[in-house]
Amino acid sequence: AALQGRPGGDRRNMGDVYMKTILTAAVAAAAGFALVGEAAATEWNVSVWGKRRAFTEHVEKLAELVSAKTNGEFTMNISYGGLSKNKENLDGISIGAFEMAQFCAGYHRDKNPSITVLELPFLGVNTLAEEVAVSHAVYGHEAAQKDLARWNAKLLMTSPMPQYNIVGTGEPRDKVSDFKDMRVRATGGIGKAFAAVGAVPTSVTATEAYNAMESGVVDTVAFAQHAHLSYGTINRAEWWTANLNPGTVNCPVVVNTDAYDALSDSERAALDSSVAEAIDHYLANYGALLEKWDTVLAEKGVTKVMMSEDELAGFRATAADPIREKWIKDMEAQGIPGQEL
Repeated sequence: AALQGRPGGDRRNMGDVYMKTILTAAVAAAAGFALVGEAAATEWNVSVWGKRRAFTEHVEKLAELVSAKTNGEFTMNISYGGLSKNKENLDGISIGAFEMAQFCAGYHRDKNPSITVLELPFLGVNTLAEEVAVSHAVYGHEAAQKDLARWNAKLLMTSPMPQYNIVGTGEPRDKVSDFKDMRVRATGGIGKAFAAVGAVPTSVTATEAYNAMESGVVDTVAFAQHAHLSYGTINRAEWWTANLNPGTVNCPVVVNTDAYDALSDSERAALDSSVAEAIDHYLANYGALLEKWDTVLAEKGVTKVMMSEDELAGFRATAADPIREKWIKDMEAQGIPGQEL
């Protein structure tokens, strides 16, 4: 109606304006859809440490599975030390500095007391599969979930490790009495077990263990097999205890609760449904490493030390029961159901 009575040229000019307006709107709409599509993709940052190794294979597999199940719409950027120090990963999760992280309970026992039950010495866990079952049972306990919720963290899966054993130099230590005054890199309940028989535990981080051994800060280092390989302590070793088996450390993978809750239903399903498969991959990979361990010892000229059953029984009697009972008492005093855990 506004064009009626105007010369034909004006009508053509107005028609051009109209077409330009339509095209501009179309471009804007397309850009809007692109932005919406971009926003729909979810990208998580994951903080681990060291380098890719048996200990992180389930995290790598989890990222692979989640991406595949969501057609690349949910991806994880795994950083080996680039986001945080390993002892600060739980703090990073609590403030939302990244969405997923791995840490070990013994790094800050006061921050996650409930799950330190899994680091008590001589629990009687014999296989990696048993370690997964026991860990996930504890993670599913209300007390553990409430404990970690204080840090805005949700327990997702464990990083199962076999029983620790020590490497050392000099004369092999095959008697409990040999541990007196021994400076050993050992954390958590393992460290307490060695302290109970007169050793001097120190909790230097895994990445510092080789230098501590090389410089004489420690005489021995307690690790699982993969860590002795990854951190090079096996390269300084003259002997390794094959059957000491005092315990292990517990290292969960956690996610930021807000980030987890913000996932779409399909993304959350992709994540949750991938945990079991990621753990299975980890177990298969670690099993292959254990199979070649004797070959590694032979190649490096490391003597395998076997302690007698009498020595082991004496170690257990001194370390296991008193430490366990004290742990239960300490937890109950904090309002944590220690006996249940």
